[in-house]
Amino acid sequence: MTSFQLPQPFVLDRSRSASAQVFDFLRKHIINLALPPATQLPRPALAEQFHLSQTPIRDALLRLEEDGLVAIYPQHTTVVSAIDVGSAQRAHFLRKSLETEVVCALARNPTADLLARLEMKLKQQDDALNRSDWEEFVLKDQDFHRTMYAAAAVEPLWEMVRRSSGNLDRLRNLHIPMPGKAQSVMVDHRRIVDALAAADVDAAAAAVRTHLSGTLSNLTHIRARYASMLTDAKAD
Repeated sequence: MTSFQLPQPFVLDRSRSASAQVFDFLRKHIINLALPPATQLPRPALAEQFHLSQTPIRDALLRLEEDGLVAIYPQHTTVVSAIDVGSAQRAHFLRKSLETEVVCALARNPTADLLARLEMKLKQQDDALNRSDWEEFVLKDQDFHRTMYAAAAVEPLWEMVRRSSGNLDRLRNLHIPMPGKAQSVMVDHRRIVDALAAADVDAAAAAVRTHLSGTLSNLTHIRARYASMLTDAKAD
């Protein structure tokens, strides 16, 4: 038996690819930091915990390596990678560029239905904040932004952003519990909704740019607290 334990129980859905489910499970828990940087993910132990052969485990780990979330050492083990600041910065650049265009398009013709849905997302996120439920807070944050992409008829771009944002999301998950961060997210979201309601394109764009820059603008403070979890590795 191995001492390695998954962060929560895994239940296989027989209607879906096993390797895809392992990938989704591990990616979720790497990003929410239940599997923090430097965690060892030995393939035999993972196979035992997932109750699967090593083949789907290997395939899932290879996908995670492509996303920059793990480092595979052949014939040895796999380790959760440090948070790549450069990768986070590139993902931020992409998301800011896309989302600024999204809110500008929405602000030109805001609908009552969109505003009502965003207000509901704000309430759900505020409820999570009041419970200090950071995982739920982040999920509702993502729901808020995804709602805008869907309203702009570019939801596939949201999926593209999510796939490229593993390191940025990990950085944000370090930042969210820090004093004042979650509250500032709520203020930013309110400014976005108010700008959309006023059909103010410039204000909507400015609110999104400010909001999405929050974590990277506090990188010095995050690095001071979590230096061992970050790396500034350069892209090839």
